[in-house]
Amino acid sequence: MTQSISRRDFVRLSTAAAAAAGVAGRASILQAQVLHPEEQPATGRKIRFVSIGTGIRGCDLLRSARKVTGAECVGTADLYTMHQKAGQEAYGSDIPTTRDYRSLLDRKDVDAVVVAVADFQHRRVVLDCVEAGKDVYCEKPMSHNVADGAAMVAAVQKNKRTFAAGSQRVSNIAYKKAAEIYKSGRLGEVTLIEGHTDRNSPSGAWVYPIAPDASPDTIDWTTWLRDAPQLPFDAARFFRWRCFADYGEGVAGDLFVHLLSGMQRVSGVNTIPSRAYSTGSLTHFKDGRDYPDLLATLYDYPGVTVSLHCNQNNSAGDLTVFYGREATLMINGNTVTVTPQDTRPQPEGYSLNGWTAESKKQYLDEWHTAHPDQGAAPGMVETYSVPPGYDDTADHLASFFRAVETREHVTEDEVFGHNAAVACHMANHSYFHRGAATWDAASQTIKS
Repeated sequence: MTQSISRRDFVRLSTAAAAAAGVAGRASILQAQVLHPEEQPATGRKIRFVSIGTGIRGCDLLRSARKVTGAECVGTADLYTMHQKAGQEAYGSDIPTTRDYRSLLDRKDVDAVVVAVADFQHRRVVLDCVEAGKDVYCEKPMSHNVADGAAMVAAVQKNKRTFAAGSQRVSNIAYKKAAEIYKSGRLGEVTLIEGHTDRNSPSGAWVYPIAPDASPDTIDWTTWLRDAPQLPFDAARFFRWRCFADYGEGVAGDLFVHLLSGMQRVSGVNTIPSRAYSTGSLTHFKDGRDYPDLLATLYDYPGVTVSLHCNQNNSAGDLTVFYGREATLMINGNTVTVTPQDTRPQPEGYSLNGWTAESKKQYLDEWHTAHPDQGAAPGMVETYSVPPGYDDTADHLASFFRAVETREHVTEDEVFGHNAAVACHMANHSYFHRGAATWDAASQTIKS
């Protein structure tokens, strides 16, 4: 049985854990935002939105949207009959649903669209939405390839629409706190960022069960394949589309994109890397998929090296670490930890093992005379965690809906989303071409 923990107990236990580790610690619980009335649009008008795609992620988004008081879902679309019903259950309302999403875009009472279709369908759906005058929240990764992403950026900007990419940790209060710490300069110069998201289960490798009613009668397979190679009906490809290059981007598009978006949010490094080098393997899930179940990539970003890996054969959690000269910032799931480095000057030790006792004494005497004040000891380890039950997807949706009303800028806009997606495409390009992938800014293309 799971037991709840109070704020007071959390702080007490976290501080005790730090003390047990031999360091002074200070723990805090961050304050959730989405349910605060002041976070809603000033006019009080609810944003009316529709959801295109009510599969796994589409239903998750609808459940989170129920917590946002400034928005109301007024319709959904999906090509699979059971998904249509699941979307209604997820939102808790008998909202209208259809297979033809374009009919929703014709509605004048719709302000915005949540797009949660397969990656290869993002371009078509997003372009249809913005050309119909709708603002768009599009699930990550923003694009299926570089050309799709560039077309989406151009269309959003041409039609002057508000766009948000759906990597929810960009609005996560833990990442907001990490960004505040990073921006303060407390970490000192950061030259390395590492991250990984690991899983060890069939579900974590997208081996999802095939629904018993799946057939060409319940799934509009022809329309689903509209922007992909034409193949006979294959339920495995429909339910496990992330495994196949025709439709998804593998671990890069599903998992790297979260790590990259979080890195961009915290560090402010919102650009495309100049180079990516990948390695990896398809070790366990040899089920006909195109993508590896282990992918590791090194990126060259301006002034910082980024090292990411995703492993579907071992569950080591979700971790991002920013290594600074003055402190290390770690985000472990929804917990931020700042550990100061001891940068006080110290006399040489190891190499003096080859000195005579007299020379060693002379060196140490001179060193201590030259350094009478070694500075303050490192500060306390700080830990910040989100409250129990926190939903960062609700915060991310709330940020988007607020921007739809106020026309303010969102952090994860079309440029941010495009930059993160291109880095994912570069990782895959390097893996499959077995060499470094470089970004050619002049031609806006990936080259080997």
